[in-house]
Amino acid sequence: MGEKTRSNVYEAFVGEAKAYHRLLAFARKADEEEYEQIAKLFRAIATAEGVHAERHLRLMGDAVVQGTEENLQSSFDRETSINEVYYPRFIREAEEEGERAAAVTFTHARDVEEGHAELYKRALSAMLRDEDYDYHVCRVCGYVAERDLPDQCPICGAKRERFVTVGECPEGGRASVA
Repeated sequence: MGEKTRSNVYEAFVGEAKAYHRLLAFARKADEEEYEQIAKLFRAIATAEGVHAERHLRLMGDAVVQGTEENLQSSFDRETSINEVYYPRFIREAEEEGERAAAVTFTHARDVEEGHAELYKRALSAMLRDEDYDYHVCRVCGYVAERDLPDQCPICGAKRERFVTVGECPEGGRASVA
């Protein structure tokens, strides 16, 4: 792939991925305001944007889907790299620039990523035992608890009402709220 095309594919991926998440946030707000039809529209278009993002990701060669065991290992490796390499630099640079809010957000994300890596590691062994349970995601910082819903997020301190319980999460990112 040519340099300009690769750059454009990457830029398109970033734009589509951002649109996907922005539209899901818009859908949650429409749900809160009881505009169910508008929420459905936002989720439908978010799903379409997710399709676009995934196609761009495949073009870049970053979405090689293998067997579940290999996908878990790859995800573990990526989470570890993000946690150990990228977030420490992001935190240091935000602190150097006096950007406290960014440093806190990066610190929460780093700490959560470490937990994600552990979840992937445990999932490899759980896969062999064919276990089935739900996960609970903090909507403030992204911390993921398996099995039991905590009273409070161990990363950011959010109350249990701020968690979403994820069992089967259909296309479009909807999950039941705890």
